[in-house]
Amino acid sequence: MAPAIRLIVFDLDGTLIDSTQDIASAVNATLRRLAPGRAPLPMETVRSFIGDGVRELIARSLAEAGVSTPLDDAQAVFLRCYRDCMLETTRLHQGVAPALARLASRTLSVLSNKPGELSREILAALGVAGRFARIYGGGDVPGRKPDPGGLLRLMEEAGARRRETLMVGDSPVDVRTGKAAGVGTAGVTYGLDPAGVAAEGPDMLFESLEGLADRLQGRDL
Repeated sequence: MAPAIRLIVFDLDGTLIDSTQDIASAVNATLRRLAPGRAPLPMETVRSFIGDGVRELIARSLAEAGVSTPLDDAQAVFLRCYRDCMLETTRLHQGVAPALARLASRTLSVLSNKPGELSREILAALGVAGRFARIYGGGDVPGRKPDPGGLLRLMEEAGARRRETLMVGDSPVDVRTGKAAGVGTAGVTYGLDPAGVAAEGPDMLFESLEGLADRLQGRDL
């Protein structure tokens, strides 16, 4: 019999939370401050830039808008703008709260490319931070996904072997992270890049996190 899954590591944006509108609002607030009069970027354009961390998000947004502000300066402005609006519309995706409750017998953690402090604040405000043993983001671990360093650290801290660990996400980056660490991978199709995550070939693919709970409950992988 295959070993039970003891550690489940979740991506944040697009997997646990729907944060696109607030991120797009902060990006456009940043552009208004840096280049007044520039047309705002459409939300779907910003959506395509999410997943590789704040620095990449801002670099892509500046390039798309044709703004030449130094990246460090623009990133600082964005972080101030994002703090002002990061909980205006951000919500847990449907099915996330009940799925986390059903998976509570396992060790649950979060690994995001979003800054760790912001990740923890958002999950606390949404009432689910206590479900997770660890919530790691950018600045908490060396490298960023798909570098497997953060995932390997979570495994070490949980005492979980590769066969006992599952990485869950909504993008190719998350699947690559899991594969780089040698663990099982699960993709969700309601997030930021459903076609991309499916094309990356995760071990499992779900339309809802409750589907994952159904799969694991009563019969581990």
